Amino acid sequence: MRLASFIRDMPARVSAGAFILNSGLSKLSADEQTAAGLHQMATGAYPFLGSMKPQDFAKLLGAGEVAVGTALLLPVVPSGVAGLLLTGFSGGLLGLYIKIPGMRQEGSLRPTQQGIPLAKDSWLLGIGASLVLSDVVDRFSGSGE
Repeated sequence: MRLASFIRDMPARVSAGAFILNSGLSKLSADEQTAAGLHQMATGAYPFLGSMKPQDFAKLLGAGEVAVGTALLLPVVPSGVAGLLLTGFSGGLLGLYIKIPGMRQEGSLRPTQQGIPLAKDSWLLGIGASLVLSDVVDRFSGSGE
């Protein structure tokens, strides 16, 4: 990764990476009540997760967030790779927003008050897509050498 590319992408990578890393670290040590709440919300959108124990789910989710956050913060990870990880992760979060009843206004993508914390994950999707596109443009323009 060229220094100019890293500097250009750094604000988005650091802001998203620090946020996700912090979130993941807190989930690694989630208490039973927190783990149960996370698990219940996730299984509402993704029923296949119902077979997992809540504590195991919280630890797996936390480890995933730590991995994504760390990838965003490490300059040795290309922006395209970090962006793909962030795009996939935020896509899963937006799936919660779309699938869980009460998160959106009836017949709309506009969030309810309860849906605002999940709707904000659209920013993470935008950051991830921007990082991927930045990497693609660099590679095709020859400036990513």
